[in-house]
Amino acid sequence: MKEPLPFDHRPDGALGDALRWALDPEDDGLAFVARVRARAERLRVGSWDAVLARWARAGVAAAALVALAAGYLVGRAGAAPSVRPSVTDVLMAPPAHPREVEVVLASVIDN
Repeated sequence: MKEPLPFDHRPDGALGDALRWALDPEDDGLAFVARVRARAERLRVGSWDAVLARWARAGVAAAALVALAAGYLVGRAGAAPSVRPSVTDVLMAPPAHPREVEVVLASVIDN
């Protein structure tokens, strides 16, 4: 297993220098925000709903494919070569032993 990187609580010099350069004292906060927003507008690919719409098509197709494969595999694993009785057959069948119902009812009543 890969060893985790040790935590260093000391300030990062490179990050500090980059922040000092970006937020130089001659600059007010509004100019910095304007620069960041202008940069974000240039990099913007589209609105968030357009980005999600592109991913949604692929996601729905992948989910449908996985659901079909899972249904096929579950159906194939559940298919037995012998004929299984339906629930109606089981409920309508007479008990295997003549006094089976009385024994079950007596045990339920005693508890």
